[in-house]
Amino acid sequence: MTQKEQLEQLREMIAEVLEVEPEELTDDGDFVEDYEADSLRAIEILARIDKVHKVEIPQSELPELRNLKSVHAALLRHSGRG
Repeated sequence: MTQKEQLEQLREMIAEVLEVEPEELTDDGDFVEDYEADSLRAIEILARIDKVHKVEIPQSELPELRNLKSVHAALLRHSGRG
């Protein structure tokens, strides 16, 4: 899977958690400010990444995971591809 394909897969997954359409989720839209996400949704995003990609991103990184770009970067970093 290319990084672009992975980013689009993440967009769809995160959009589902945030209950928005994938095309509404921009690369740097803030999950909390722009999409009204709460901490439970952030934890659900991490759980889905773990399940789908078999990559565990520590919950301690949650404050930094504020948009699609930062989540994708964390996924790459923790999967050893970043």
